[in-house]
Amino acid sequence: MATDYISSDTAPLYEAATGNRKCTELLWGDSVRVLDNAGQRRKVKARGKEGYVNADDLDGRALLEVYFIDVGQGDGVLIRTPDNRHVLIDGGYNRAKQPTGKNAADFVDWKFYRDYGKRKIKLDAMIASHCDADHYGGLWDLLNPEETDELDSPEVEVKQFYHAGLSWWKSATERRFLGPKSDGFLTKLLDGRASVAAGLQSGRGGIKLQGEWADFLRVVYDHGCPVSRLTSANDYLPGFEPGRDKASIRVLAPVEYDLNGQPALRSLGKHSQNTNGHSILMRLDYGRSRILLTGDLNKKAQHLLLQEYEGQRHEFMCDVAKGCHHGSDDVSFEFLQAMGAAATVISSGDAEGHAHPRPNVVSASAITGRVEIRDDELVTPLVYSTEISRSVNIGTPVKIGLRDYVDDEGNSLEIADLRRVKIDYDVVKAGDLNPTRHSRSLSSKKIVDGIIYGLVNVRTDGNRILCAVLNEKKNSWEYQSFYSRF
Repeated sequence: MATDYISSDTAPLYEAATGNRKCTELLWGDSVRVLDNAGQRRKVKARGKEGYVNADDLDGRALLEVYFIDVGQGDGVLIRTPDNRHVLIDGGYNRAKQPTGKNAADFVDWKFYRDYGKRKIKLDAMIASHCDADHYGGLWDLLNPEETDELDSPEVEVKQFYHAGLSWWKSATERRFLGPKSDGFLTKLLDGRASVAAGLQSGRGGIKLQGEWADFLRVVYDHGCPVSRLTSANDYLPGFEPGRDKASIRVLAPVEYDLNGQPALRSLGKHSQNTNGHSILMRLDYGRSRILLTGDLNKKAQHLLLQEYEGQRHEFMCDVAKGCHHGSDDVSFEFLQAMGAAATVISSGDAEGHAHPRPNVVSASAITGRVEIRDDELVTPLVYSTEISRSVNIGTPVKIGLRDYVDDEGNSLEIADLRRVKIDYDVVKAGDLNPTRHSRSLSSKKIVDGIIYGLVNVRTDGNRILCAVLNEKKNSWEYQSFYSRF
């Protein structure tokens, strides 16, 4: 079967070679497997469905695809390059800590198994932007043998795993910390496989990797993939250096220092300031287009970056930016101005305590963005939020049928007065270790019939950029497009 690509902004996938009934709507750059190349409509398989596409909507080319995955609280970004390489950055909390029980592992599984029709998930790079659980949990689920039953794909291959260096440690005197400090620098940085192996072992009088971060790294180590620290010293993600007609990934942070011959990161203060502030910052370039992936950068880190890149702040300029730290207001307005993004995608979560995205940050992302007006219409800036794009179908319970219980005449028993029915249920709030048990009358509850995830698609041919979300009620794409200014 030959592979082709959708060349139109959107294209119906019809149920039959004639007629107007459609299975779904395909998006610019979607790959399709051509099953029959004859006729005005070509029989294809796409997005896990067989159907027919107008021949005029084919003859496209592979694009750079970036999927900002709705993982609830946390981040998850899947990159597919035009030469069919895949990079997964973060994955949200693991399933057990997600209210929906889903994270980036489920989307990646769907992408490879259903969309591509592959039995193996093959990632050229897996990157944990930093050591907070709402970023590495979905990566953990993808590699954890105890979670394989949740995946349709029977095999997962990761060619290379990268991390930011900072790790959670414990010692005889510290239950949980980021390692020792010297002259305002953090000096205990994790490195490759040997470093991980040593950190997982209990050394006499030494320090050891701590908690869930240690459990996650043990799974990474057991998977057998190479492991490396990724900092500004790398310059580019290995294998993703600039090249003709290739996508490149520039590594801008964390900024690594040489402290007496030892790699170190400047301390930003509290633990949370350091883990978030030393997130891996990358810029994905293809042709003229630039996409900045910011992790959980905070104001202190951004001020440090502005100092370190004085005279080179153009490195932060971009067409599309992932909003820093889920739309937290711990952000530098000056750094947002340096980015000048035409589109910002905020991976905001469901945890009410965080109240992300903050309204002032949504506004700041807009007023610092690149302004383009065409035919008296605002083209950019655009601001997306995965949480705002999410919705749920809610129903009202009417009656319950007890199919396993029958009356004397063999009829299933039914209860229409739901005030008589009490249900016990568990609620998992984002990031909680344990669920909270509740008991209510069924008549006072609503039924969640389904969750529509707020995935944000970004596609580019290196010049034109398209941002899209799927309207599942209409089964069609809502999208905006603009051109790179670089």
